[in-house]
Amino acid sequence: MSHTVHPYSHRLGIIRDWKSRWFGLKNKYTEFLRGDILIRAFLENKLKGNYVSSIEIERNEKTLRIIIESSRPGMIIGRSGDGATKLKENIVSMLKKKKVYDSHVEVRLDIKEIKSPESNAVIVAQMVAEALEKRLPYRRVSKQMVEKVIANRDVLGVKITLSGRLGGTSIARTETRKLGRIPLQTFRADVDYAEHPAKLPYGYIGIKVWIYKGDIFAKKQGE
Repeated sequence: MSHTVHPYSHRLGIIRDWKSRWFGLKNKYTEFLRGDILIRAFLENKLKGNYVSSIEIERNEKTLRIIIESSRPGMIIGRSGDGATKLKENIVSMLKKKKVYDSHVEVRLDIKEIKSPESNAVIVAQMVAEALEKRLPYRRVSKQMVEKVIANRDVLGVKITLSGRLGGTSIARTETRKLGRIPLQTFRADVDYAEHPAKLPYGYIGIKVWIYKGDIFAKKQGE
């Protein structure tokens, strides 16, 4: 009970699904795992600043489907879909370069919009990092962000932790701001969690965000 567990992995198979889903594929585990890691690293670097919350990958024998969830889908798609087409071509060329591309497999790119970015932990962490990198006071940033998140109707609790050389001091420390409740030990609790670094001239500041959106109960049969 004393171990710290990632809230997402802790709920896998209960209220969360895997972010990589492979169907009917055998004996290529290492190749597909390497491919998924390369795709994620490439997209995280390429789409930095576009508030991407998650990258999901689905594979079967004929298709490789990449689902990108972002609060700024228009910036990724571009005018008349040029951005999405170019991004898809870049992914294919990267996979060919790394020798994990199968010419028989069709690559598909789906971009989904997140309608309430303030209730998504990854986007909130990116917003905090962006504000800190603009040299705004960390106490004001965390206070305003916590209030902004809790103002959402579907959010019941939020916690933001900043750690590092806060305010440029010589000794690193940790500061936490919390509103509402975060029941981390309840499996059916829908807790969204994210970690993100803010890159500042005097070093990195680590940002952790927990957002609690209520409990998820199994649907009754016939509903």
